[in-house]
Amino acid sequence: MQEVRIGFIGCGGNANGHMRRLSDLEGVRIVGTCDVQEERAQNAAKSYNAQPYTNHNLMLERDDLDGIYLSLPVFAHGAPELDVIERRLPFLVEKPVAINMEIARQIEEAVAAAGIITCVGYQLRYLGSTQLARQVLGEKAVNMVVGKYWSGSGRGDPNAWLRQMSKSGGQLLEQATHTIDMMRYLVGEVEEVYALSANRVLKAIDCPDNNCATMKFADGAIGSLTTSWSYDPGDWSNANVLDILYEDQLIHWTVGGLDMREHGEVVAKTASGPGIDEVFVDAIRKGDASKILSPYSDAVKSLAISLAAIQSGETGAPVSVSSIG
Repeated sequence: MQEVRIGFIGCGGNANGHMRRLSDLEGVRIVGTCDVQEERAQNAAKSYNAQPYTNHNLMLERDDLDGIYLSLPVFAHGAPELDVIERRLPFLVEKPVAINMEIARQIEEAVAAAGIITCVGYQLRYLGSTQLARQVLGEKAVNMVVGKYWSGSGRGDPNAWLRQMSKSGGQLLEQATHTIDMMRYLVGEVEEVYALSANRVLKAIDCPDNNCATMKFADGAIGSLTTSWSYDPGDWSNANVLDILYEDQLIHWTVGGLDMREHGEVVAKTASGPGIDEVFVDAIRKGDASKILSPYSDAVKSLAISLAAIQSGETGAPVSVSSIG
């Protein structure tokens, strides 16, 4: 089996999860770890017998890299991706792909010109519950989808980048992008968003701690998304939940499975699915991106919906997704 050698730009929490999963895959080796916090890079390198760096361009000078992971705060996207693209290396980048559309479009155009394999960390697309929902919906017309992402992520240090609007974009961009992406993946493209945003509890931060967005889908379906950053931080059962009404039926989708009616009774279904890391590595090894469900160009569409919702919450007016850029 061809060995796939991986470098990491960013060695924080999400990166550590990817590293652990990669270490369990046959024929995969982490050869470089880079982080602006030297201790993080060194700790990761020590765990996986890799070379630590604090400058990603120095790591990219290696001649033994087959692919790159970019696990960065939202505001840090841009130059690192362009440097990776210049080396024509396949990359997996965490969501959301950028803080604004200008950066995302620049990277999207560079990816297209280089013709490289890309994957964005919308791992929920690969879940068995997601693929079951896709099979059930098939060509059926969806009437309405209702999503929610309630968590306590807005609580904590108000000076952390996550809780600064200029650095994270708030919950609609940084976190609930997963829910928005699932609504796109299961229902279709969104044309228009009207959102209301409020700060009701977390007065020490400048991000809205509650959002409610109504969506108009391209095929005529309608939807809504509610998010809260001021909820109980110990309860994650209301994060990434969708209720999808189609014809005269309902799918209740969660990360763990889905509930639907069969023969007059509600049944719970679940299934296994490939992990996103396995899919990405396999794409590198085979030079075939056909099984990647979240390439960069597709992820930009989910970003646009988040940005439209943020703009609508700020202006109080509906926003066309196509106007975002």
